[in-house]
Formats: sequence, structure tokens, C-alpha cells
Amino acid sequence: MPYLKQLKVDAVTLANNHVLDYGVNGLLDTFESLNKNKINYVGAGSNLSEAAKPLTLEKDGLRIAILNFCENEWSIADSDSSGANPMDIIDNTNQIKYARELADYVIVIVHGGHEYYNLPSPRMQKQYRFYADQGADIVVGHHTHCISGNEVYKGVPIYYSLGNFIFTKNNKNDEWYIGLVLEVDILKNEIRHQLHPVKQSKEDFNLSLLTGKDKEQILERIETFNGIIQDESRLNDIVKNYYRKEGENLVLSFEPYSNRYTKFLRRRNLLPSFINEKKILLLRNIIECESHRDKIIGYFKNIH
Repeated sequence: MPYLKQLKVDAVTLANNHVLDYGVNGLLDTFESLNKNKINYVGAGSNLSEAAKPLTLEKDGLRIAILNFCENEWSIADSDSSGANPMDIIDNTNQIKYARELADYVIVIVHGGHEYYNLPSPRMQKQYRFYADQGADIVVGHHTHCISGNEVYKGVPIYYSLGNFIFTKNNKNDEWYIGLVLEVDILKNEIRHQLHPVKQSKEDFNLSLLTGKDKEQILERIETFNGIIQDESRLNDIVKNYYRKEGENLVLSFEPYSNRYTKFLRRRNLLPSFINEKKILLLRNIIECESHRDKIIGYFKNIH
């Protein structure tokens, strides 16, 4: 927490798949520490109702509401349990409309997408655009550990992934060490937005702002992603190929496949269940998480 104070961080987003890594007590300790240091937070709470509340800020006569939700993995809040604000198209729509009544501008920050993949899925694009249709003034995504592209949809900027900022864990993938800082200037009649590529040192994780040719190379990559994102047919074809190659790894989690013989044996208690508690958690995560489900459905639709 002292480091956040040194960096003059005023607010943090907490809706992510790791927010319960240290259990409920760890999350409650986080709330307490943030409150003690007068740092605002959004996207998590001691129950679902609290997790869904927008963070409202006011400056120079403008009210800004920030909403934060994440794909359904290990960390989701419930009506009587702590956790993150989940992605739910109906609930998220109601949250955006409620925030719209409170504020002049609504910022939506989403934790989701395919890890180590630089493009949004067609489902993601459709959903993030829908958030814009419902009243979001800017939609910002992260989680994938790699940078992605962006677009302006009906005047609303949508950034699909900013990559990593500071993540002090070694990784063999070079993408891990590249990120984007999104600068957003909110004025009375417009939102201005600009990307600043950054890089972490592999040795000590020191963060530096990229300049010169290094910066140009990253921005050129983003423009390539943008071109694909703006061509929905091309995006769909490229993601289909990704699902065809990568979806099998998730599908294998469901083996052994059930058939009439295994069912016969199971019903007579002649075959032990292969689905223990750990396996149940794994399968729930694969089924409930939107990006995992996209990958499985995409794989099955494209293997023939």
C-alpha cells in the first residue's frame, strides 16, 4: 500500500480473477487497507450488491462514474459472499444505466479476454460495443497479459487490452513485459485518449516509457490489430483459426468421454467417478468463464 501512496494512486479496480487468491480474509484486509489509506476502489465488495456499486468522482464540476466487472472465474461475489463484480449482460446493463443517471461520464473497465492472444473474440467485440450502446463513454479491457488493438464505435473508444503494467513475475513470453498506459482527459464536452507504450525490465521489473523506434514499433503493431478489429469478417476468420488450434487443450479437461458403457458401469457403482472436487472446480471455471466458453464452442464448431 505505501507504493500506491508514493505513486499518488487515488483509486484502484478490483474486479479480476485473482482477487480471492488469499481468501475472503485477504480481500477484507485489502478493503481495510485501502480505506485506511484513503484510496478508492471499485469492482469488489463484501457481497454482490457492494461489488456492483459504481465509484463516483467529481472534479471541476464534472461527475465521473467508474464501473468494473470481470469474467466469471474463481473470484465472483454472491449475494452473501465477498468477491468481484461479475460479467453479466443484464446486470451490467442496469449498472451502466444507473451510473448514467449519476454522472456526466461513465467509464467501464472490464477484466477479460484470451490470455496471450492479441485480438478480442467476436463475442467480446459485440459485448463491449453493447456496453457503449447502453451508455458507456469509454470501455477499457485488460487481463490477457498482452497488448491488443482498439476502435472507436459510435464515438465511444474501446480498448480491448492494455497488457501488463507492473507484474513482478518472470515469464518466457516477451509480450509479458510490454504494456500500454492509457491517458484519458475528460473535458466538459469530450473525452480525449492517448496510448503510451511502456516496458518492464526482465531483470528487476523497472518500468520505462518507450520512446523513438521502440515506441513506433509498438504503435505500428497496434495499428495492425486495429485494422483486423475494424474488419469483422477478417477478425472472425482469424479467431476461428485460433480456436481450432487452441481449443483442444480445454476440451481435453472433460475426458474421459461418457458413453453407454461407462454410464452402465457408473450406475452400478462398478466404475469410480473421475470428477473429484478439484476437477469440479476446474470444469466450472471452464464452463462459466466467458472466454473459456468461447474457445470451447469455437473449437467444436470448427473441427469438422
